[in-house]
Amino acid sequence: MAHLPQVKIPATYIRGGTSKGVFFRLQDLPERCQVPGEARDALFMRVIGSPDPYSAHIDGMGGATSSTSKCVILSKSSQPEHDVDYLYGQVSIDKAFVDWSGNCGNLSTAAGAFAIHAGLVDPARIPENGTCVVRIWQANIQKTIIAHVPVTDGQVQETGDFELDGVTFPAAEIVLEFLDPSDDGEEGGSMFPTGNLVDDLEVPGIGSFKATMITAGIPTVFVNAEDIGYRGTELREDINGDPAQLARFEQIRIAGALRMGLIKTAEEAATRQHTPKIAFVSPPKDYRTSSGKAVKAGEVDLLVRALSMGKLHHAMMGTCAVAIGTAAAIPGTLVNLAAGGGEREAVRFGHPSGTLRVGAQAKMVDGQWTVTKAVMSRSARILMEGWVRVPAESF
Repeated sequence: MAHLPQVKIPATYIRGGTSKGVFFRLQDLPERCQVPGEARDALFMRVIGSPDPYSAHIDGMGGATSSTSKCVILSKSSQPEHDVDYLYGQVSIDKAFVDWSGNCGNLSTAAGAFAIHAGLVDPARIPENGTCVVRIWQANIQKTIIAHVPVTDGQVQETGDFELDGVTFPAAEIVLEFLDPSDDGEEGGSMFPTGNLVDDLEVPGIGSFKATMITAGIPTVFVNAEDIGYRGTELREDINGDPAQLARFEQIRIAGALRMGLIKTAEEAATRQHTPKIAFVSPPKDYRTSSGKAVKAGEVDLLVRALSMGKLHHAMMGTCAVAIGTAAAIPGTLVNLAAGGGEREAVRFGHPSGTLRVGAQAKMVDGQWTVTKAVMSRSARILMEGWVRVPAESF
């Protein structure tokens, strides 16, 4: 049997925040992959090395975690007053699908830097030295993200002293602004899809839990750690090795997705693993991070642990951080109450790898809560650039 040769596709492997992914310019993709569909999905799965029954991604660029099985497409923007369109695909590790339902906040950082690297930003907008403001249209969720990218000698400044918990080495700081990150501006949309800041969420066969369900940054279901038998100080190994607990979290996530109107049947959740996220919160406590660093209760406003693609995340997803900051700014949500209640424009929360500060500006308009923007700092660095090779017959 004759086999087709491998295809070489220009690609860049980038760490953004606490994630990393394979970045492509739309124009560099094979023609049949330049439009959404089966060919594009098949290409991205083969690039990452999915589906992999061994959950190892040995034969691909993925790292066998939700943080490292990602692909991104950037192109010159189709939207006025924007520089680039940014499309994100979360590749399932052991199943044959790519989830396009949400954004990756961490890779939003890399999207701003890559836009400059890849020649997609008007050179007239790039200072010789200073900060380049990259206006990103997030095509998955139809939202604007502003990345403030440091520039030295006309090139993206990648090295620096900014430290991000969950990332081993320091780098240059990139400030991200997520504009109007909730769904309240969309037809029929709402930041709180159920109309409540806190609901009693019935989970068949498991029980009823207090829950805050919010669509800001990414749809997220927040529950209290104590209500599900946790302290809020857990690390990955405390949860990810327990199939029964992971299955319980998935049932809570499915119940939340149904209540939020994201899916119509429980079966649909299998093909929508990326959204919603499920997270649990608790008031501040002393704990040790996954690297052994001590975090004192007095250093944080609350503790948050979140699951991504069915596993506890090693740090915090950027989009979920937006949801945390937004919910914390609204008095009465579970996130706000865990942080001590009251009005606030920023919180520092503890996650398995350390702490993160996120700000959000929320206000009441015509009896509805709305958020104008959320802000946080991340970093990004190119790890490798050149071509990724993929067997032609795979897509």
